[in-house]
Amino acid sequence: MPFRYILSSLKYKNFRLYFFGQCVSVMGTWMQQIAMGWLAYKLTGSVLILATVTFMEQIPMLFATPFVSVFVDRANKHKLLIFTQTMAMLQAFAMAALVLTETVAVWNILILSLFIGLVNSLDMPTRQAFYTSLVPKESMTNAIALNSSSINGCRLIGPAVGGIIIGLVGEGYCFLINAISYLGVITALLMMKIDYKKKKSEKKNVLQDMTKGFMYMKNTEPIKILVAMMAAVSFFGVPFNSFVPAFVNIMLNGESEMLGFLLSSIGIGSFAASIYLASRRSAIGLPNMVMSAAVLMGMSLCFISFCSISWAAILICMPIGFSIIISVASINTLLQLLTDNAMRGRVMGYLTMAFAGMPPVGALVFGYIEKWTGLNYMLVIMGMCTILSGVCFSFFLQKVKDPTILVENVG
Repeated sequence: MPFRYILSSLKYKNFRLYFFGQCVSVMGTWMQQIAMGWLAYKLTGSVLILATVTFMEQIPMLFATPFVSVFVDRANKHKLLIFTQTMAMLQAFAMAALVLTETVAVWNILILSLFIGLVNSLDMPTRQAFYTSLVPKESMTNAIALNSSSINGCRLIGPAVGGIIIGLVGEGYCFLINAISYLGVITALLMMKIDYKKKKSEKKNVLQDMTKGFMYMKNTEPIKILVAMMAAVSFFGVPFNSFVPAFVNIMLNGESEMLGFLLSSIGIGSFAASIYLASRRSAIGLPNMVMSAAVLMGMSLCFISFCSISWAAILICMPIGFSIIISVASINTLLQLLTDNAMRGRVMGYLTMAFAGMPPVGALVFGYIEKWTGLNYMLVIMGMCTILSGVCFSFFLQKVKDPTILVENVG
């Protein structure tokens, strides 16, 4: 039975530590996400400022990732993750101190958003390349999907709890809880025993390594197509998450509790997608799922654009969350299986650029569009563009269907 396969990666001790450490930390991360967006919108009432906060947090991944991904291929990924998680913890403590002392200003939020963006530009490609240290290749698909399920499982609870905490005691305690939660993943990382083989020190040119990584991606057609599709979905569809606080306020006349419910609804869909992917024993069919998920995401955005009924919006958010994770995790899995180990850090860097670097650009662009069209028509435009991305990807399906990975049974 497929669902017997879901927890198979947990038999590896390092991945088990990583998984449960993530479960503790990610709960706090989702609480900080809702607090950051709600605080920015509460202070300004501006959709554009809301988009700018997202832009500042994620834009470093678009520009810094190509440089740091070269470093990731050379460095001890285990130690790098301990460093990045420690920096993220300090950022959360700083936000908590500013809010709890009632000295926070918009510029504080923007600066600290930029800081965590720089940390994440190093953390994300390192995390993606770290999977090979946790599980063997045959368990890669399950490990990626299972880790995604932990992230999205926490998303079921984190935003709802965060919304309630904001309503009761304010945003500052969400940041404080997040800061403390990082101790879980840092402790788990310190408990791991990683057999790190130090490479011979060679003098290499960073620009040459970057160019080599780019040419590898450019000349490997399935990888190029998948990264491009990730960029399209991330630009047109994923920015919806940035506009949820404004949607709750403008369309539903709701407060922080309703924001938490909508984000948790997205989490329900995301969690369902992660569990489904974790139950799969093969990569067969993943390209078709990427295409279908993009179409579903676009249709859901169009449906929700004029929705003013709370319970209906909560229901529509579920397929949005489902389709985002199906697209993102499927593309990630395909790239992990396609990429040569020597190039993994760089390819994961380009994937990070597409996944985390494009949403802030999209959010900023659509934030400007909203000033002219209004929030509902802006969402329609986002939805139609996402559908078009799925249709365009359908013309490249045969090139993505590499028989060496799609017939491989990873069970």
